[in-house]
Amino acid sequence: MRKSKINRKTTETSISVEINLDGKGKFKISSGIGFLDHMLEQLSKHSLIDINLKAKGDLKVDDHHTTEDIGIALGEAVSKALGKKESIKRFGTSYIPMDETLTRVSIDLSNRPYLIWKVKFSSKEVGKMDSELFKEWFQAFSQAAGLTLHVENLYGDNNHHIIETCYKGLARSLREAIAIDPREKGKIPSTKGKL
Repeated sequence: MRKSKINRKTTETSISVEINLDGKGKFKISSGIGFLDHMLEQLSKHSLIDINLKAKGDLKVDDHHTTEDIGIALGEAVSKALGKKESIKRFGTSYIPMDETLTRVSIDLSNRPYLIWKVKFSSKEVGKMDSELFKEWFQAFSQAAGLTLHVENLYGDNNHHIIETCYKGLARSLREAIAIDPREKGKIPSTKGKL
């Protein structure tokens, strides 16, 4: 079982994360930011990664530090649980529709973090959360997890649908990329021999 635990404590936040990459999509998430909790529940459910996450942050200031640090801690947990990345499929792509919205997410567990973010919102807030914080979360997660991550909302009008398809797209892409490929048993999926 590919599991990991991360504890991240700063002067601004205190976060504990426990994950199981080979789980069933069970979650227990508490960040103090209701909409972010909802998105992380989607991430767990649709990736089949069990996530137990508890965060306390300086929400009296705003949601920025807590959101970003959760992305870092969760990304570190994924990277740690993957270890040397032996036998994984490495790549994942998904198209997620939600009513009028369609989003494409592609990832490469390359250990070369990079984010392409082509997502725009028509409102400054989604579910009482600043819209600009979603890019911050995806940036922090991709850097800490060591993954190339392309997120592109192809079309959509409803801001809730747009961001939810981004998280569900990440979930399904991760589910594909972390899956064990029986033809690559014990091998690193790279001509370099290392990721």
